[in-house]
Amino acid sequence: MRRLAIPLALTLALGVAGSPAQAEAPVKRTAECQGDWLPGTPTADDVMRGEISLVGLPAYKLGKKINWGASPYRNRSWEYVYHSLRWMGTLVVEYENTGDKRFLERAKEITKDWVANNKHGARGTEAYVWKDHPVSLRTQPLICLSKHVNEGWLKESLAVHAKLLSDARLYKKGHNHGIDQDIALMAIGCRYGRKDWSNLASRRLTGTVKLDVDSQGALMEQAPRYAVYVYGRLQVAMTNMKACGRAVPGEISKRAEALKDFIAHSTQPNGYMVPIGDGSAETEPKMETGTPKQKVRTYRAGYVYGRTDWDKRDSAYYSIRYGPGMKYHGHEDHLGVTYYAQGRDILVDGGFHSYEKTAYRYWTLSPEAHNVPTVVGQRFRPRTASKLDKTRYGKDRQAFRLSDRAYGVTRTRSVLVNHGEDVMAVLDTASGGKKARNLWRFAEDLKVISNKGGRVVLGDGSYKVTLVQFSSCRPVSGQKVERGGKLGWVSPTYLSKKPASVVVSPAVTSLLTIVVPGTDDPKVSCSGGKVKVNGVTFSAKLL
Repeated sequence: MRRLAIPLALTLALGVAGSPAQAEAPVKRTAECQGDWLPGTPTADDVMRGEISLVGLPAYKLGKKINWGASPYRNRSWEYVYHSLRWMGTLVVEYENTGDKRFLERAKEITKDWVANNKHGARGTEAYVWKDHPVSLRTQPLICLSKHVNEGWLKESLAVHAKLLSDARLYKKGHNHGIDQDIALMAIGCRYGRKDWSNLASRRLTGTVKLDVDSQGALMEQAPRYAVYVYGRLQVAMTNMKACGRAVPGEISKRAEALKDFIAHSTQPNGYMVPIGDGSAETEPKMETGTPKQKVRTYRAGYVYGRTDWDKRDSAYYSIRYGPGMKYHGHEDHLGVTYYAQGRDILVDGGFHSYEKTAYRYWTLSPEAHNVPTVVGQRFRPRTASKLDKTRYGKDRQAFRLSDRAYGVTRTRSVLVNHGEDVMAVLDTASGGKKARNLWRFAEDLKVISNKGGRVVLGDGSYKVTLVQFSSCRPVSGQKVERGGKLGWVSPTYLSKKPASVVVSPAVTSLLTIVVPGTDDPKVSCSGGKVKVNGVTFSAKLL
């Protein structure tokens, strides 16, 4: 590929070469540098020592002469963050905070070297360096540096960034990357008085937000944890628009506000977000969401959330997935459930490991990594949409029916959750007399204590939970439990892989599963189409 030619008019619009700005005492702090865009690690002192720790991986030694082709962990996220140069930005911020020119000089040295060795389209420049997200994220530290360094090479590099950010062919509409692209383009436009860039960014942002956040406030990327990221980025976008003398479109502020409700409903009573899709179980929103009025909420984007109370750690909580077919950060988890009760995780998803192109990563996306029903003898059809067919709300009990044709026949799941006496009941069927089988992944600390007569008891010390299965009110036995092996894994945190107990049911035409937290001896019976669990009664059809 040829190097990108920078049009003369574009270069002139950005200005001509000058000399580094001289530091004053004290150094003026700038809005471009003093935002909350910096990562937690590395610190400015780490960078000055030549050691940077990115995406939670061990520190990498930069050395005086930086190797821009480095990929010590063969990790795509590490590579992207490395070339975002945000870690360089910590030096400029430290210069503003302390007035110590050493930080600014090293920041300039690092950036000038990066620009010289990573020309767009040049032989030897890795393609990922100029992907949409590194380009977007890199703009902030470059703009920050430009407040103190007024040299042609930096302005020319920002011109290249602006040209790519403006290219409609590279724009990620309806995605958090698109939001970052708009923030970056507007930053360059405002910095250098280019209204064409600012106008384009503002116009695109409105359309992208309407696609990425629906009118209910639900994020459409199919991983709730990204709602926190998008909310934060929209705050940055709106602040920057105001600073640039622009009005914030009402649709943007409205949907940003609605996101808070979605984030609140997506957060379990323990303060961590439910790990659906590419979401880690260690994600804390760390933001003020307020307390929604509703305790149960269904979102057209494909989420059912319910809880017994707000602000109580031992409240019960559940999630159910349905909606549009898998895209972006979603998994093949439709009809899947999670369950939190009595202050702890009971049923969990396989989790999010990483974005690396490994067999395990692709397995975490598959139905087998989630608490879903499968149809025996039928081929799974990826990216199939599912729908919520029926709901029934009560103060102490809710029930839902969902269906899809992900296996070529109608797959139906009904879910009932009872509160007070904590119980989750799930009924799975398939049309045409096909047999269904289901998977139940328990939290990693719950291990099998017994498995007989259609009852599986798991526990962790004194805490116990019991799973019971029926078919047309007859007990179903023959459950298998995997811990490790092919199915028995969970990734609660980034790059982790831990064994977890997964109960695999037998295959039957109608499969009723009952999960009772907090006991190894629940009184469970089913007769005459009625189920009784410790005094709680409900229909075997659930609703």
